[in-house]
Amino acid sequence: MDIQNKTDDREQSSLIAKINEKMSEFSKSQRLIGNFITNHYEQAAYMTALKLGSAVGVSESTVVRFAIEMGYEGYPEMQRDLQSYSKTRLTALQRLNITNHRIDQENVFKSVLLQDIERIKATVMMIEESAFESAVDSILSAENIYIFGAMSSNALARFMDNYFQLIFNNVHFVQALNTSGIYQQLIRIGRNDVFIGFSFPRYCISTTNAAKYAASHGAKVIAITDSMTSPLGEIADHVLTAKSDMVSFADSLVAPLSLINAIIAAVGIKRRDTIEATLKRLEEIWDENGVYTELK
Repeated sequence: MDIQNKTDDREQSSLIAKINEKMSEFSKSQRLIGNFITNHYEQAAYMTALKLGSAVGVSESTVVRFAIEMGYEGYPEMQRDLQSYSKTRLTALQRLNITNHRIDQENVFKSVLLQDIERIKATVMMIEESAFESAVDSILSAENIYIFGAMSSNALARFMDNYFQLIFNNVHFVQALNTSGIYQQLIRIGRNDVFIGFSFPRYCISTTNAAKYAASHGAKVIAITDSMTSPLGEIADHVLTAKSDMVSFADSLVAPLSLINAIIAAVGIKRRDTIEATLKRLEEIWDENGVYTELK
């Protein structure tokens, strides 16, 4: 089954589809909840059961029972499903508008940082150690390493490239240009190479297409993404998942960045001799050119 068909299947089994199917069978209270979720899913996804109930004029327990009626064990499970549905559909403006439901307005600093801590904890639980080591081994054995990320994920790709350049002499940072420009940069990718792609909601088509191109030419694809079933994850040889979510209109990339740090550390340990020689030369260059400020 191709990626598009898988995506269609997921959408057909979504909470929104279930609500539409059952709408004629709902009680008055259930219809109020169902209509609100269908028309305001971007807000409902991040509301507690109490807040959702207040928004439509029903009790918290009625909302919980609605979730169970929809086939979930409870409200948190339904909420996670709705969040998964909504995160790839929200525009930047919609993200901004639901900030009130995500962040403590009285303490934005603490609220955002504590959420990021939870995302890192979730990432630790998401990745099997064997999968991580397998991806690292593929990187170490590659003749050429291609790194690509578009939109906000470009910052992640840049960060990895910056340190990989100190470790390897075979790293190619793929610029996020137009389609033909991306393929032109991948023109020599082959069977013994690795393509590392970064893709988080809202998933960029250019990243998925670039990964498909790399795979079609025999390269191994390593996906750093939020889900095994993301567009990039579905076509990759190795999938490393990191918890990513939105903070207002901006994406939280703290957990993906922490994962990249782990990859850099792992390859660095196995290439220690090479890195030591490189860093020694760099320190000499930095000293000669006064790159860093010396504190008195």
